[in-house]
Amino acid sequence: MAEQGSIVIDPSGRDIHGEAARIRAHGPVTRVELPDGVEAWAVSSTELLKRLLTDPRVSKDPRQHWPVWIDGKISPEWPLFTWVAVQNMFTAYGGEHKRLRTLVAKAFTARRTAALQPRVEEITKDLLDGIEEAGRSGGPVDLREEFCYPLPIRVISELFGLPEEKGAELRAVVDSIFHTSATPEEVTDTYARIYAVLSELVATKRAFPGDDLTTALITARDDEGDTRLSEQELLDTLVLMISAGHETTVNLIDNAIHALLTQPEQLAHVRAGRATWDDVIEETLRVQAPVASLPLRYAVEELDLGELGGPDGMVIGKGEAILAAYAAAGRDPVRHGEDADRFDVTRLDKEHLSFGHGVHFCLGAPLGRLEARIALPALFDRFPDLRLAVPDEELTPVESFISNGHHTLPAHLHPGA
Repeated sequence: MAEQGSIVIDPSGRDIHGEAARIRAHGPVTRVELPDGVEAWAVSSTELLKRLLTDPRVSKDPRQHWPVWIDGKISPEWPLFTWVAVQNMFTAYGGEHKRLRTLVAKAFTARRTAALQPRVEEITKDLLDGIEEAGRSGGPVDLREEFCYPLPIRVISELFGLPEEKGAELRAVVDSIFHTSATPEEVTDTYARIYAVLSELVATKRAFPGDDLTTALITARDDEGDTRLSEQELLDTLVLMISAGHETTVNLIDNAIHALLTQPEQLAHVRAGRATWDDVIEETLRVQAPVASLPLRYAVEELDLGELGGPDGMVIGKGEAILAAYAAAGRDPVRHGEDADRFDVTRLDKEHLSFGHGVHFCLGAPLGRLEARIALPALFDRFPDLRLAVPDEELTPVESFISNGHHTLPAHLHPGA
């Protein structure tokens, strides 16, 4: 169990920003207890977190640097097991991380991302057409369900070359990965299901290659060692790109819509030309980090935080786990002032860590931004009088302390207005 004074993380994520404020109140780094009593250090200071994310003495490989994992004390039934157990660049360290990231970068190129733009525009229009038709009855439409969610899942499915009929199954598995209050049975079922779906996809692409990311990952080679991704690395890379490329974009679009509907003066700034849609996107990423807290990193050796600009006399011991508290860091008043909690598209300094920092910076960040840059203006242009259909306080958070979004976002559309 966690030490006295540790903050016990609510696995349901019912109050992410209240919890983030409590973490910050304990200082730039504090002890927290994750599900099943697993201990970690939560880092909420923007500057300290940036230093730790780029420090070679901080690893993401539990097999080398987390004694709790090495000693077999982490059960496959642990709700965060998939986040730690995967073997891909997300959990790699040093030269192994460089090898894996190089292979993935060969497949997931800027050209491939840019080529998706026309298709993202088509999918967006198709979804908006369906929403307009659904809204003609005068009733509300759930925008998370009908817009925020299906856009990224359709984009990621096309990117992977996944048949459209498999999209629903893929979505169910992704939901389970982010369900941090899942039962042990749900956790083990998720682990089995995701590998079944992706193994079938890989087998199909080996038999019938296409112009898609899965085929590119299968054929990518390391120029130096002339090696490919192992079968497990390939599957786990697909797991990473699904979870990182889908849920984060859903939450980005969801949170941006929510912010603009609950603070119409911010939308007015955009419509008057005082701010851009890029301003909306970056401020949303800052104030509502799509991934609230990202597990896990590990101290390769003892870390004196005072030497890193943190609290004097505080030490993270060798092998101890570190939780990147992105939601807390995004609202760090030391970095963003006393109004750091406020969503303000005209804010000059919108720096955030929502896509990570350093060698593990998210390769999919350009695609997430592309989707939001297309989806948001298209939605508000089509429905200029869009408004929430229920009071803000009736919206419920996604049931996860990792995924930061609204469970439902019902809105009145006013088609043809």
